[in-house]
Amino acid sequence: MNDSTVQIEATDLHKTYTLDRVQIDVLRGVSLSVRKGERLAITGASGAGKSTLLHSLGGLDRPTRGGVRFEGVDLYALSASARTEFRATRVGFVFQAYHLLPELDLQDNVLLPALSRPGALRKIEETRARAVRLLERVGLTHRLHHRPAEVSGGEQQRAALARAMMNDPAVLLADEPTGNLDSGTGQQVLDYLFALTEESRHTLVLVTHNESVAAKCDRQLHLRDGVLLE
Repeated sequence: MNDSTVQIEATDLHKTYTLDRVQIDVLRGVSLSVRKGERLAITGASGAGKSTLLHSLGGLDRPTRGGVRFEGVDLYALSASARTEFRATRVGFVFQAYHLLPELDLQDNVLLPALSRPGALRKIEETRARAVRLLERVGLTHRLHHRPAEVSGGEQQRAALARAMMNDPAVLLADEPTGNLDSGTGQQVLDYLFALTEESRHTLVLVTHNESVAAKCDRQLHLRDGVLLE
């Protein structure tokens, strides 16, 4: 692999939790590299550590030991505020749960991440127009002013996908994005996910226990008992 193409590099990641005085080793020396524009699937059974690994790659969960470099920057050497800024601008997250704010309509939910950017209010019309375009791109033109409770689970997840793309992140991290959906609806969400990342050439790291979903990616890695297998 040409080092210039490496976007994320994790080295010897360990993550240990203590529960009722019992030490639980969730990650046990995980190392991996993700290339720019790559679509990487990480598979494994429930409890294998997939979500913990994804959260570590995205700057959400500090590893107990080991490091993560994003385009050469050591994520966990950053201050908490700098890491928050990194997550807001460089990474988009899509979770199994949709995490939409119930009091806001879909357009405002998608718009929300951009409001933390400097000068956002001065460009509010431009920002709002981008939110509308993204919702149109995931087939939700007719749902702009509906609140989450007024739309289906699949539509909520498509809105969450649009929200993750709002700040034009370099990397999209998706954690079981179809886990709460039936197979047909889940396939629709995946179609949008792959179409959006492919046309914009975003890097995608997708966590899934579904082998058929993983097969759609360029490369697959398997996590078992906290250890990564090719």
